[in-house]
Amino acid sequence: MKPLLFSATPLALLLIITTIVQGLNLNCQNQDKGSTLQVLHVYSPCSPFRPSKPLSWEESVLQMQAKDQARLQFLSSLVARKSVVPIASGRQIIQSPTYIVRAKIGTPVQTLLLALDTSNDAAWIPCAGCVGCSSAAFAPIKSTSFKSLGCQAPQCRQVPNPTCTGTTCSFNLTYGGSSIAADLSQDTITLANDAVPAYTFGCIKKATGSSLPPQGLLGLGRGPLSLLSQTQNLYQSTFSYCLPSFKSLNFSGSLRLGPIGQPIRIKYTPLLKNPRRSSLYYVNLFAIRVGRKVVDIPPADLAFNPTTGAGTIFDSGTVFTRLVASAYTAVRDEFRKRVKPNAAITTLGGFDTCYSVPITAPTVTFMFTGMNVTLPPDNLLIHSTAGSITCLAMAAAPDNVNSVLNVIANMQQQNHRILYDVPNSRLGVAREPCT
Repeated sequence: MKPLLFSATPLALLLIITTIVQGLNLNCQNQDKGSTLQVLHVYSPCSPFRPSKPLSWEESVLQMQAKDQARLQFLSSLVARKSVVPIASGRQIIQSPTYIVRAKIGTPVQTLLLALDTSNDAAWIPCAGCVGCSSAAFAPIKSTSFKSLGCQAPQCRQVPNPTCTGTTCSFNLTYGGSSIAADLSQDTITLANDAVPAYTFGCIKKATGSSLPPQGLLGLGRGPLSLLSQTQNLYQSTFSYCLPSFKSLNFSGSLRLGPIGQPIRIKYTPLLKNPRRSSLYYVNLFAIRVGRKVVDIPPADLAFNPTTGAGTIFDSGTVFTRLVASAYTAVRDEFRKRVKPNAAITTLGGFDTCYSVPITAPTVTFMFTGMNVTLPPDNLLIHSTAGSITCLAMAAAPDNVNSVLNVIANMQQQNHRILYDVPNSRLGVAREPCT
């Protein structure tokens, strides 16, 4: 079977973006049309959430790692089906998912930039008067199509920890290192040219912590309140995205909703069903190859187990691929052996395999049922701006997260179309320049 090659997207240019773009006239106009939405990176010049000051290369890497720590914490809480203590980052940073799309909410419409999250179900947005939310909030009082849902509404039984305050259904949830309290609400949501009436979402009244996407979240999981479940007639539980490369100044990709216009020439792997964690997109990763050698990994490290939640998922919100500790160690050791056995190895934050001399790196191939995905060296490595440091851009699950998940992260997904075909229970990968 011919492997899929992932193209190179080093993060080195991330740092010089802010200074370079000052002199450029970028097209940041809304490019949503049909059922296709423009996808922006949170660091895009078109994003209001980009860092206010240019970051050094080391700072940007450490921020992304800290964001991933909170992300892994969130994913582990989904697997464990219980809340977990947030990881203290030691600094205030935005730890929300990496990519955002425009959504128009209400009548007349109010535009918000919602985080794209394949591992979450319900949409939620900050509403006017929210305590602890960002300044950009949805104003229900200005929308003629807004309504609150009561405690008797069937959707009230589908949210976590529902409570009744008066006649309104309210709920609480944790997300990363944050918690929110929201009222269950409905309004029209317009995605590109598609208006979805009576869309159910959480109207946030109170928020704590620094992990929440500033303007809200669009859940693309498989649960009952996700976008897929609420738009089955419109989109037939099918979507794809092409995540933009970090090296593009415009950082623009696309989210294509529904079966129309999806790629025909594409390799698929089956989606695995886990009714206990219905929002996560599990696939069967059965082996990992470094160069031409299949790494010796205990089968249990990769095996899908619905009871414990173990296995492998594709996730849009994690930046760097994470593997169960012993699986990562085996891959890392084989990688080191094939680079330069005697080369001095340094560390940077959570990366434990960094070099201060030029290296020639092997490819790494993820072997899934039905398809192989081969990552060339440039898709595995991050380089400092000056080229003085090169790191393997993968890591083990954090020590203080009892994670049994392997997470295929967005750096490994960039510049390819990832197709989620839920009715046929399959996930596809096809090469496509996203930008």
